[in-house]
Amino acid sequence: MSFSFQILTYGCKVNQYESQAIREYWQSLGAKEIAGTGEFPDLILLAGCAVTAQAIADARQMVRKILREMPQTKVIVTGCCASCEPNDFAFENVTALVSQTAKWNLLHYHPFALPQELMEKNTEYPDFSIQGFARSRPVLKIQDGCSHFCTYCIVPYTRGKARSRSAEESIAELRRLLEAGYREIMISGINLRQYSRQYHGDKLNFWGFLKIVEKEFGAEWKGRARLRLSSLEPAQLNDEGLDTLAQSSLICPHLHLSLQSGSAAVLQRMGREHYTPEYMAQQIGKIKSFWQTFGLGADFLMGFPGETEQELAETLALVDTLPFTYAHVFPFSVRKGTKAEKMPLQLEKHVKQEHAQKVRAKIDIKKRQFLQTISEKKSMQLSLDMGTNEGWNEFYVACSLENAPQTHELLSVKPIRMEKNTLFVKQIKDTQ
Repeated sequence: MSFSFQILTYGCKVNQYESQAIREYWQSLGAKEIAGTGEFPDLILLAGCAVTAQAIADARQMVRKILREMPQTKVIVTGCCASCEPNDFAFENVTALVSQTAKWNLLHYHPFALPQELMEKNTEYPDFSIQGFARSRPVLKIQDGCSHFCTYCIVPYTRGKARSRSAEESIAELRRLLEAGYREIMISGINLRQYSRQYHGDKLNFWGFLKIVEKEFGAEWKGRARLRLSSLEPAQLNDEGLDTLAQSSLICPHLHLSLQSGSAAVLQRMGREHYTPEYMAQQIGKIKSFWQTFGLGADFLMGFPGETEQELAETLALVDTLPFTYAHVFPFSVRKGTKAEKMPLQLEKHVKQEHAQKVRAKIDIKKRQFLQTISEKKSMQLSLDMGTNEGWNEFYVACSLENAPQTHELLSVKPIRMEKNTLFVKQIKDTQ
């Protein structure tokens, strides 16, 4: 039975990857994706997030909007929001509510004939895979789940324990994407620190996987394609990690760290005592030895229970010390069922917001300084969003290119001016 569909995806890059896998399966059934407005699809899949209470509220609001404006359209809700707060999506006209750990079933059954056992958990590595991507820069998912259980985090409860994809399958998919013409690919997982697989008799961690990627693809694709790393656990940035980054010819000079706080005491309460702010400052300081210029982003979770003005000051001091170029700063949001939910000294909403805003203000200064620095560079490489003149350079800075060609290829460009947070560039002859 043919049908039309839309997929609405919220949250992390891993969610985007999984939605693409489902998209490809439904298209293999003869289904047609409706991308624009004006048409009512037979089915809408909403893949939601649960990392914050606001993420769940946004997903719930969107489901209500769909049911109100398209009453004949069937709706399936999946993702971490469906695992975390299923009752929030138990509307009469929602056809199915598929938990995150059962999402893999959407790759194997017709969506209008989902089995009753759909809500059962999958404890193996879920068999998502892709041939292409709906966006210009594909995600390569190599890991799922988390077994760390930070005191504030709902993800281990919604996605399950840490599981890793085989290196052979990941390498094969990376090759498919490169051969399909994609030139920037993000390597992603829920907790890449917990990547662990056997490969030709050897046990691989994440850095070992990247060494294999360099061996397989470095010589052929150096200068022609690049890999970007999704969020890293700060403890991963050890000497092995730095050496791997230094030796890679493919990895973008850009890191994003799930840092969360610059206070050792707050990190301990978060269950993140496996690294310290001092260690992070020391390791990040070594990066200049191989990346003269690099983008550095981080996640910060401010207003954690008991966070004092002194602990806030410690985070602000770390921000002053490190060369951040942007950050995602969130006020702490209680997630039901986590240890942090019952911690004493919960802060008022306005205090959490004030702490977050103080970090954002310092990050904004750092960002402006970095944008000024790279605006003086003689050249950089741009990856375009197809069909637009917008894209990103290797340092993860938004760029705009006049008279942009329709291509996935990396373009050599030169900055010409900066407006707000966008770098305007022009194409130059590739000197490589």
